[in-house]
Parts: sequence; C-alpha cells; structure tokens
Amino acid sequence: MVLKNPLTSGYAYFSFTTNDSEKFEKAVSFYKALKFQPAREFSKGIKDESNLRGVSRDSLKEVWLESFPLGPLHQDALDSRLPVSEVIEDVSSLKNYETQGVVLKIRLSSQDIDENTILPVEINLFSSNVEKLRQNLIQLNIEILPSKNDQRISYYIKDPIGNLLGFTSFQSPLEIEQITNENFFLHPKLEKLTNNFEDEEIKNGSELKSQEKIPKKKIAVMTSGGDSQGMCAAVRAVVRAGIFYECDVFACFEGYSGLVKGGNLLRKLGWEDVRGWTSLGGTLIGTARCMEFKERSGRLSAAYNMVTNGIDALIVCGGDGSLTGADLFRSEWPSLLEELYEQQKLAKFQIEKYKTLKIVGLVGSIDNDMACTDATIGAYSSLERICEMVDYIDATAESHSRAFVVEVMGRHCGWLGLMAGIATGADAIFIPERPPEVGKWKDDLKTVCKRHREKGRRKTVVIVSEGAIDRELNAITSDAVKDVLVEMGLDTRTTILGHVQRGGTAVAFDRMLATLQGVDAVKAVLEMTPDTPSPMIGILESKIVRQPLVRAVELTKSVATAIANKDFDKAISLRDSTFLESYQNFLSVSSNDDGSQTLPEDKRLNIAVIHVGAPSSGLNAATRAACLYCLSRGHTFYAIENGFSGLVRHGSIKKLNWSDVENWHSLGGSEIGTNRTLPSQDLGTVAFYLQQHDIQGLMIIGGFEAFTALRELEQAREKYPIFNMPLCVLPATVSNNVPGTQYSLGSDTCLNQLVKYCDEVKQSASASRRRVFVVEVQGGNSGYVASYTGLVTGALTVYTPEKKTSLRSIQEDIELLRDNFAHDEGANRSGKLFIRNEKASTIYTTQLIADIIKEHGSGKFESRTGIPGHVQQGKVPSSMDRINATRFAIKCCEFIENLNFDVNASNRNPDPEVRLRFKYSNGQKKNLLKKESDSASVIGIDGSQFKFQSIEDLWLNEADFVLRKGKTIHWEHMNEINDMLSGRLMLRKQNH
Repeated sequence: MVLKNPLTSGYAYFSFTTNDSEKFEKAVSFYKALKFQPAREFSKGIKDESNLRGVSRDSLKEVWLESFPLGPLHQDALDSRLPVSEVIEDVSSLKNYETQGVVLKIRLSSQDIDENTILPVEINLFSSNVEKLRQNLIQLNIEILPSKNDQRISYYIKDPIGNLLGFTSFQSPLEIEQITNENFFLHPKLEKLTNNFEDEEIKNGSELKSQEKIPKKKIAVMTSGGDSQGMCAAVRAVVRAGIFYECDVFACFEGYSGLVKGGNLLRKLGWEDVRGWTSLGGTLIGTARCMEFKERSGRLSAAYNMVTNGIDALIVCGGDGSLTGADLFRSEWPSLLEELYEQQKLAKFQIEKYKTLKIVGLVGSIDNDMACTDATIGAYSSLERICEMVDYIDATAESHSRAFVVEVMGRHCGWLGLMAGIATGADAIFIPERPPEVGKWKDDLKTVCKRHREKGRRKTVVIVSEGAIDRELNAITSDAVKDVLVEMGLDTRTTILGHVQRGGTAVAFDRMLATLQGVDAVKAVLEMTPDTPSPMIGILESKIVRQPLVRAVELTKSVATAIANKDFDKAISLRDSTFLESYQNFLSVSSNDDGSQTLPEDKRLNIAVIHVGAPSSGLNAATRAACLYCLSRGHTFYAIENGFSGLVRHGSIKKLNWSDVENWHSLGGSEIGTNRTLPSQDLGTVAFYLQQHDIQGLMIIGGFEAFTALRELEQAREKYPIFNMPLCVLPATVSNNVPGTQYSLGSDTCLNQLVKYCDEVKQSASASRRRVFVVEVQGGNSGYVASYTGLVTGALTVYTPEKKTSLRSIQEDIELLRDNFAHDEGANRSGKLFIRNEKASTIYTTQLIADIIKEHGSGKFESRTGIPGHVQQGKVPSSMDRINATRFAIKCCEFIENLNFDVNASNRNPDPEVRLRFKYSNGQKKNLLKKESDSASVIGIDGSQFKFQSIEDLWLNEADFVLRKGKTIHWEHMNEINDMLSGRLMLRKQNH
C-alpha cells in the first residue's frame, strides 16, 4: 500500500515482521544505533490495544520506535513507493505522536511467515546533510548501498530484516525542477548558503529551505578540433556511464563554442539521445574552431555558463590543441570565478562550491600524434581508409605498370604515412620524423624503386606525409616525388587522399577504444580530488591507462620542437612506444634488400614457416614480412606447404623468394596452404624433412592447433634432436583463443567484418523499428569475439560460453528489450541486436532464442537470425592485422636469430625479453639454454607487455586444452562495460 502524499511532511506507521528472534534483536539494536528512540515495548497479552490498529494478536513481542525531532536524522519526509507488508492508511489514529517523523513497529510473530508474501520495505528519509550522515554510518560499520535509478536518493542502507532505508536531501519532488533550473543559483536569498552544516546548527532548530539542496554531479563533454571516427562512440560512453553513476551529462555543441555561448549549445543529454551513436562517423555534437575561447573573455563566459548550470567537470575529446586549451582553462579557473564574483555575476557560495574544475582528456585525432598513448581515437579508422584506397590504386598501377605517389594526412606526425607504408607494401615513405639527406633523397628513391622493378614488381607506390621534410627542414611535396619518378621513365600519377581519410564509420578497434576510454573518463572524474593532476586516458599495449595530461601535451609539443631543432632522433623517440620499431620494420621489408644488412655466411640460417589451423587474415602478411626480413639478412627462407599433412605426405617444402611474396600484404587466406593436422600424425617424417633441409628455426603461424603443434614438437625433442631448434608460435586465429596472448592475427579483420555486418543488420532492424536480430558469431569456446562485437555494436546482450545461458537470463534479456522499445516508442532507428557465440549453449541455439523473443513479443516486436559464417575470416586483412603481422613476424625471426648466435650483426636492437640461447663454436651449435622449453615459445601481448612465453609454462599453467583456449578471460571487462551501456545494470538497479 502506498502513502497518499509521498515526500511530504506527515505521520506514518510502518510494520516490519519477522519470525526470527535473532533478526528481531538485531533490528532493534540497528534502529537504536541510528538514534531512533524507543516509544513503546510490549509483549503478547497487552490489554490496551485501542490505539494499536493493525497489531496482530499473535505477536509475541513488539517494539515501537520513533524518530527524534532534532538531530542529524531529523525526519521531515518519507517516500513509500515499494510494496509494504502493512501500512496504516488512516494515520489520524496516531496523532498522539507529535513528532514530524517516522513511527516504526518491529514485530516478532509466532506464526510461520510466507517469505513470498512479505516483501521488503523501502523507506526514504530526509536528512539535511546526507554526506555527513554517510560518514556516521561508515563509523557504525553499516554498509552503504548505491542509489537506484532515482536521482532524489543519495544512497541506501539495509536493516537486519532486509528493509531498505534510503536517504534524500529533497523534501519535495518539486525540488528536482528547482535545482535543475539554470537560474537557481542566482536567487538572491542564496547568498548566505553554506554547505558546512554543523551539528550545533541542527540542534538549534535551523532548517534548510527546499531550494538550498545540493544538486547531482554534473559533467560536460565536448568534441573539439578535427573530427575523427569514434568520437560519437566516446560521447555515447560518457553520457551513459555518467547517467549510470547518477550524474547529469551535458553536451557542449560545436566544441568550445558550447561553453562560451551557452544556451541551447550547452544542454543535457539523456540515455535515449545517444542510442545508435556507436556506428556513426564524425561527431554529432559538432566540432569547430572557437577563437573566442582563446581569449580570456571567452573563457570567462565559459566558466559562467558552467557554474550557472552546476557543471564542474569537463571531458574533452580532441587533439593536443584542444587539450592544451582545457588545461589552461583549469589553471585559470579560480581567477575566472573570482573575477565573475567581482563582476557580481556569481555569488560567494558558488565560488566555494565550484572552486575546483576537473578536466579529463580523451585523444581524438586521426594523426595519432599524442605522446603517452599507442593509439588515438580515429587513427586506425583513418589508416583503414588509406589502405583501402591504396589497395584500389594497386590494381590499376599493376595493370599499367605505373607509379603512384599517395599523399596522406600528417602535417606534424608521420604515423599514418609510416603505418600505411608497412600495410600497403610501399616502396618508400617520406615522414617528418625521419627526413632524408638534402640532395641525396632523390637518388636513394630512384635506387630502391629501380631495384624493386628489376626484381619483377610491376607497380611502384610511394607514401608521402603532408608534413614531409628533408634534414634541412625543406618541404618534400608529392609533386616533387612525382618528378623524381618521372625522371626514371615511370608513368606516374599523384593521388591526394585528403578528407576521405576522416570519412566513414569507425573500425572495431576505434569503437572499442572510444567506449572504454569514455567510461574510464567518467570514473576518473568521480575519483579525482582537487590535488589530482588532470588525466589523459590512453592505451598502452592493449591496456587502458591514465597519464598526466600536462606531461602528455608537453611531450607532444616537444616533438615539433625537436624537429625544428633538427634533433630527429629525439623526435622519433618521443612518439608512441612502437614508432621507432615500426620504422625499422618498414626498412626491413622495403629498402634493406640492398644487401646492407646481410650477415656473415657462418651466421646465415635456414628458417621455415608453416601455417596450422583454419585460415585467417594476416597469415600471408606475416609470411611476407618474415620472408623479406630473412632474405635481407641473408637467411634462406622455406615455406612448408599445406601444413604438416603436406610435409608428411608429399615433403612439400620450398624456398620463397622476394618476388614470391612481395604482394602478399593484402591477401587473405593462406597462399602456402593450411589445415588442422598436427605433427603427431607422423613425427618421424616431420623430423626427416626438417633434417633434410637443415632447418634451424621454425615459425608456426596459426591458432590453437599451432599451439598444440608446438607442444608436440617440444615434447618430442629427446627422441628427435632436430626439434631442439628455436621454435615459436605466432598466434593467428579469428577466435583469439591462443593462451599467452590477448591478440591474434586475423581477429581484428574478423571484428571489422562483424561490425560491417551488424551495422547493415541494424539498418534492416531499424527500418521496421520493431525487429530484433540475433547474430551468431564464431569463436569456438572463447567468448572474445562475441564480447568485443557486443561492445562495439551496442548490442543489448551477449551470449558467451563463459557465462551460462538459462531461461532466467533470457527472461532478463527480454525484459531489457521491452524496456528499450518502451523508451524509444518506435521512433528511434538504431535497431536492436543480440550477439551469440556459436558455442554459448547446446540447448539455447540462435534460432531458439529468436523464437523465444518472437513469442514474448506478442506482436509488439519480432525477431530474425543473422549468421555471417566464414565471411568473418575476411578477404582482405585489416590495416591493424597487416601492421601487427609485420611486427610479430620480425620479432619471431629475431627470436630465432638470437637463439642461434650471440651477436646480432645488424643495427637493430634485439628484444630485451629474448635471452641469447645458442651460439656457434667451430661450426657446432652449443646449447646455452637454462631449460630446453625456453626455445619453444609463443609470442604475444599479455596485459601491457609484449613478450615470449615458453610453451611448457603456458601448457601447464594457462592452457585449457579441453575447451581449446586459455584459462584467463582477459575480455570480461568488455561484458561489464556493455552491461552498463546497454542499460542492463540500470534495469537491475531498478528491479532491486
């Protein structure tokens, strides 16, 4: 039964019932600890029951408690909106109690209580200082529970019987409208407001008026500077995470202009406002240059608009210029407020309340030019556009035997040019961090292009960053490069990609990066103190990290300074952690085929590669990189064709030359063939052929079968000494289920394919407005692909093998679906998705789940299935898979080299994680291993580290060989974030 006047002053009577004497005693002690005063205690048989309406005659013992009228728990209001076991609606019979508070009755019954009929009570109590009360509750060791989806309630506690007590600083529901009004803080009576409520003030009977209540935390988010793919996903994440953490989130439309001009350019966004934003390119809240903000008067207006809207936290998604402006804004904030006070635009209490501004930076930039992070939001999407365009150009260039000069963005940073050069197999690149010698670069360019032509290449591709320079800081333009190629007699064309690089929707990685960083930005705001330096949310080796924003901006700007000072080594060292390594990798697969890196004859090796398992994008790119690197070092490179079965049955092993692999960078599948057979099919024959070709190092590229093959070879070393060579696995599988790594080649291509597929499916779903698609994805017994896809497509739910699917969980999914349809009322065109891993359940199949949804839809919504199947493997590898294929393959080759001899003759720096294992002495290989298994390892990324791990350690400690995956579920955080942003956790809070 619900009280007629919730959240208003009056009398109320609550009855709590339990048949547990221990709970009864604890409940009495609990409420006395909260300063409720005993009003009456009595036992069964009391004669005078005239004023005890509703009291059971079967009670053994009852205690009445009332709130005392003065003190930190002064009760002026209550809200009984949830079911209550017994409420006296006619409160007039209790008028002898003169307190403006709550009267409670705890009853111990001798009767058996049906737990299904007696529901927990929720009482929401007014307190003039909920934060001071929170500290008192903590001192009493009472657990503080988070607020549910009611912005009036600050937090809850639970009594021993199970009832919830919520505490609010609002005396009336109308107050919500008052404190969200932008004119609220300018009320003249509020000049004397203070938030330092002392007990003495309360004891003296002082009361706070309704308009003096503390508002919710308010955060503003903006996108600034150049647009980049993924900004919409970042804004969506900030808005929904903010709402989940009970904050109001405001969007600053048109960048800093929203702060400076205020009004309709600074407005609150709701949950539904950002539905479907994950799949959209650009930024829907706009971005623009704001010259006014560069002036103090503009920042003064921005500060005024923030304070009058109750905002004291700003999340900025932009480049180094935007973040520099944000940091300046924070440093000036106290003086800006003081100036506004002197101008009588702000009251004193407002300055005290908002004296600290919290700034959090998200880096949105296609140039990837920010220090202290490996990637910025939009960089890989832009790189994907470049690779797509250059792949198209390759076709016509090959047809006509032409040369193409492709100009890419990067006025001050060569990341796009460098990575595009690696990913597209370019002959040469020009970037500002590694300028060539004046007067020498033209001859060098001619030399490398001529050499490649002589080896059989029919096309020539040169990538030029728009900020390319020589060592004297003279610009190297795409036209100047074209002129050099024309001098060679090549039919040359120039293509300036321009703003097409900013176009299109974000790739899977950028959607993931923007989403995780957006959520972490909100957490950072809530965790910051006035002394916390403004953080920049970044990513290092697949791990979201927080870096000091000021330091990141300073390091970024110091790159330009270093270039201006011609200190190019310093400039390149200040880029992301892989920039210099990537530049060396490019040289290894492009210009180092000139013989400059060839090793002495006694250090040249025979190295072989084999593909094992299902095909995935990245196999060919890795093989190409390994082959070109080995050839540049003077090694002989062999390919074992058609996996171990090809070796066992036909002895299929052949040498690979430069011309064999030079165009494999953009090919999916496996050019040398692959299957799932293992060496245990015939270990003796495998050993025979490896011995016959004197193989001294073996790269196994593939998924869990490759992992198993490595274990079999390592275990057979005692019987077959040839297997004592360095052996390494390069993980390559769409399922990303190889133990010892959080990334496998091909998984990024798979995710991009699924993103495109789901975007198209959502379009179909949104067209009908009442349709749900259940999409089945690959992954085997690993839920990585499903979890990642669910996060980056905004799916309502994800079914994975790691979490049991049951009727109860499906019931919750349908409830969430109903809630979504109820809120968008059919007007939203975002579409609804369920993502299901192919092995999530043997009972609840994709079709069955779709049928259950359709049945429960009752005509209000319907369902369809979508199964992309082997399309997920992709035809063309993504730019990320191409780059990582090159990086991983070269590290594997260095691993083999470093285990075979103790001196690396090149100028490359060997990976410090790789200890020297073998060396030659008088032509004989000498074993320096601490243990044999160290030379049989898996290369991978683990957390924030790139390393090799021995197969023995992984097999014994990490591998789940029954389910064919690792034991560590490193992607679980994606499911947690998706549950937050899909609304699932909000729904659970409401139903709690």
